[in-house]
Amino acid sequence: MSEPGAMPEPDSTGRLYFDDMQVGRKWVSPRRTIGEADVAAFAGVSGDFNPLHVDEVFAADGAFGERLVHGALVFSIASGLRQQMPIFRGSLRALLELRSWKFLRPVFFGDTVVAVTTVTEARPTSRSEQGIVVQRVDVINQDGVTVQSGEMVSMMKTKRGAD
Repeated sequence: MSEPGAMPEPDSTGRLYFDDMQVGRKWVSPRRTIGEADVAAFAGVSGDFNPLHVDEVFAADGAFGERLVHGALVFSIASGLRQQMPIFRGSLRALLELRSWKFLRPVFFGDTVVAVTTVTEARPTSRSEQGIVVQRVDVINQDGVTVQSGEMVSMMKTKRGAD
């Protein structure tokens, strides 16, 4: 699932800087199928052993009739998918804020997701070596359905700050 022309033109290292973040710039991450091992590992790390995620018999009697992937795991995977792309390597200074993150649809074992990122705002700071970028991130499943959505606010280096 990709969109023509969705990938911005990075520098020779594959990274983008604040200077490259024009409003409307958009890209699609690699995709990832979420499985049993992902949910088991996340439950162990987070301590979230809610039976909706880890008990097949319990979940079968629930509203969805099967186990759900943790919403926080889906968010984490989307964040990781974005980081697999070289776009932010060496140019991202910090994740500053998550805004209005919504869990719109359930994600099930075996679903495949991608993260679609669109720049919605880019503003300089008082320091010329960095700027603030607001990105809308939509997590979309294999059926083209948006399952999570929100904004990530990041501080990024400018090309001047890369020197």
